[in-house]
This record gives sequence, structure tokens and C-alpha cells, in this order.
Amino acid sequence: MTFEYLRVPVADGVELHTAVAGQGSPIVLLHGFPQTHLMWRHVAAGLAADHTVICPDLRGYGASDKPAEDGPGTYSKRTMAADVVALARHLGHDRFALAGHDRGALVAIRAGLDHPGKVTHLASLDVLPTLDMWDVMHGTTAAVGFHLYLMAQPPGLPERMIAASADEFFGHFLDLWANDPGAIPPGVRAEYLRACRDAVPSIVADYRASAGIDVEHDRADRAAGRTLAMPVTVLQQDWGAMLGFDAAALWRAWAPDLRHVPVRCGHFMAEEAPDLVVAELRSLLLR
Repeated sequence: MTFEYLRVPVADGVELHTAVAGQGSPIVLLHGFPQTHLMWRHVAAGLAADHTVICPDLRGYGASDKPAEDGPGTYSKRTMAADVVALARHLGHDRFALAGHDRGALVAIRAGLDHPGKVTHLASLDVLPTLDMWDVMHGTTAAVGFHLYLMAQPPGLPERMIAASADEFFGHFLDLWANDPGAIPPGVRAEYLRACRDAVPSIVADYRASAGIDVEHDRADRAAGRTLAMPVTVLQQDWGAMLGFDAAALWRAWAPDLRHVPVRCGHFMAEEAPDLVVAELRSLLLR
């Protein structure tokens, strides 16, 4: 399957580097940290047989534009979700399915909450909604998320610390979170590290937003009783067993039409278990 690469304008001064292939109903795939759209290479090829598959680099990542952080809204998930809606519209799709991994899943969740008439189906791979993520992190078990706290700090220190040892910092997560190291070949790993090395300020800004404005948006939705109106599938490692929470129950509060699937592979499931991910996405699209 050959993918066409485009640069798609989504906001003033922001274009997303995007791979597109296939025909049929559209599905947008959003990558996670510390990756680019390349993480979907197996899944996208599997879906493109009968779907239009759209794989952007998120704002601030990969080869997409990286606007300077100009207040908390620059990299809020609300802003990044609006990018995704604009991307789909530019490509001729007013409604689309949406799947996200890690950071991309947080963008997908926000898109589903803010644009329920646009997102027909939603899949989240190995993340909790932002508000719940912070709520379950406590005590020594929170050490697993040390990077969340580091990048939540005010501008300056985290950017300098990470930039001083970027390959070691980002490589730490690629090594730690993969049950099958062979799922990320050396060439792909090198591309992830290069892309992250070139995007330290925007990646930190993305995480900083998740400790501030994104929490505010989630709290407002919870207070208003707002939920995800579309069918939702969640694929997730059993983080709850380690951190002491019921992930399915947390998700059900946001997604009444929920399929919650515990998985045994590592965090990078689209690369470690692509057949499982394709099967679950296809099942979701039939609901």
C-alpha cells in the first residue's frame, strides 16, 4: 500500500505532515509519545484495504509545524483536537472515525467531547483521560510517570534538561515500555529519536498543557455531565493492578457505549500487536 504525503493547513501558521491512503469511510490515526505517525505503519496498511486512512504527525511532533508556546492554549488538547477536525475537513471528510495512542488518544478524547457530531467512533490505546490520569498517580507508584511531573514545570528547566540528553531521555521510554524490543526496528527507533530531538520545546509544551488547561477542560466536562456520545473501544495494559484503580470503571464514566479490552503486549501495541489493533478497530467500526 502506497501512502501519499501531504502538508495540510489546519490553523493560522500550522500545517500537519500527513500520510493518506486507501478508499472508503475515513479513519484518522493519532500517534503517541515518543513517536510519529510511523507507529501506525502496520495498522494503517491493514485498514487501508477498505478505509481512507489518515495519519498525521500531531502539532509539535514529527514533521508537522511546531508553533512557539504562546500561553497554555497553544498545545491544549482542545487546540490539537481542532487541528484534527480541520485536517479531516480539508481532506473532504465532515465525519470520521478516530483512534489515538498515548498523547494522540488524549487528543482523540478531547475531539470526541468537543466535536461529537464529527467523530463517529473513537478508540483509545493505553491511556486514561487526563483528569483520571492525574487522580490515580500517587505515592511511590507515581514514579512510573516521572516525566509527567518533569514536563509540567514552568518553561525553561525541563526543556534544558531534556535537550541536554535528548536521545537518552526519549530512548528510555522506547526501551522501557516495549515488551517486544524488536517491534521497533533500529531505523524506526532512530527516526523517533531524531524527530523528538528536534521537537523538545513543543513536546514539553504538550505535556505542560496536560497538567494545566487540559485538566480544567476535563473538570468542566465532568461538572456538566458531558460524555462521549459515540461507540468507544479502549485497549489498555492493566495499569490499574499496579496503581490500584479500576480502569474500566473510570472509562465507563466518560464513555457509556464502551468496550474495554485489557491487553498483554507492551505500551506500543500498534507495533507489538498490530493484528489485534486492526481487528479491534474493525469491530469498533461495525458498532
